[in-house]
Amino acid sequence: MIKILLLIAIGFVVWTLFRSYLRSLNKPPVSTRETVVEDMVKCAHCGVNLPRSEATLSGGELFCSPEHQKLGKK
Repeated sequence: MIKILLLIAIGFVVWTLFRSYLRSLNKPPVSTRETVVEDMVKCAHCGVNLPRSEATLSGGELFCSPEHQKLGKK
């Protein structure tokens, strides 16, 4: 009876190790992931920070929205 329980325990450990090995094969390497960094700018009217690609430029100043662009710098 002890031999059967020991074989079941060993089988479970082997099965668990095999599954974790297969999962590690499916994950992409960490070094292939690219991080995109974008400059943050401050709205000239309200001071909120936003990505440069979302800001609107007017007269050399950056704004968070067309409404603040119309209102101008505070």
